[in-house]
Amino acid sequence: MDVSWQSSFGAGALVRKLVPPPALCGFLLLLALVFTLSYAMGAAAGPVAPGMHGTGTNRGDGGPGGGGDMGNMHGAGH
Repeated sequence: MDVSWQSSFGAGALVRKLVPPPALCGFLLLLALVFTLSYAMGAAAGPVAPGMHGTGTNRGDGGPGGGGDMGNMHGAGH
């Protein structure tokens, strides 16, 4: 009597079905490593423009569309 069919339905087969393939694990590990390195390099480089601030509700230019300092150019070349 051959009992080799029982070994394929044991606990080892169940573990093999639940564990993702090694290529997927390697890809996810590489993805996490690249993300970590890019975050560390960005943190070490610092802010791109230190004087910049986040967007706020008070724009200070008097108009709804913004424009920053463009409102101060009245008659600049006319």
